[in-house]
Amino acid sequence: MRLRSDMPELSGATEWINGEVSKSDLVGDKPTLIHFWSVSCGLCKEAMPSINQFRDDYKDELNVIAVHMPRSEKDLDIAQIKEVAAEHDITQPIFVDNNHALTDAFENEYVPAYYVFDAEGKLRHYQAGGDGMKMLTKRVNRVLRKETK
Repeated sequence: MRLRSDMPELSGATEWINGEVSKSDLVGDKPTLIHFWSVSCGLCKEAMPSINQFRDDYKDELNVIAVHMPRSEKDLDIAQIKEVAAEHDITQPIFVDNNHALTDAFENEYVPAYYVFDAEGKLRHYQAGGDGMKMLTKRVNRVLRKETK
């Protein structure tokens, strides 16, 4: 996805965990962080406490959506996804993408990966990899017009 691209429709989920949302629920409301993760991804699990803190710190200003992107056949087990989500306190809505519908719509190749959309649903920031929470925080703050010096 290119910067300033529109947020894709959140369609094609194998299942939703922790509630279902649509693009229309998000666009026009407030900025949105969509993060891709996988049960087989060690970096994703290491980053999850930071994402959860981020989710909690910005709960009134930012929508946070998780997308589970399977990387192998073993990652397709819904029960395991739910178990790992509970272990890692993933309470935000989780789009289970066993058919790679949303993964393909985002042209996403990596986990973890983070997409920040403004309130109008335009992509403002993308990054992949386990670290870089400072950069993610800076970009979200910029989108929230709260950039600190």
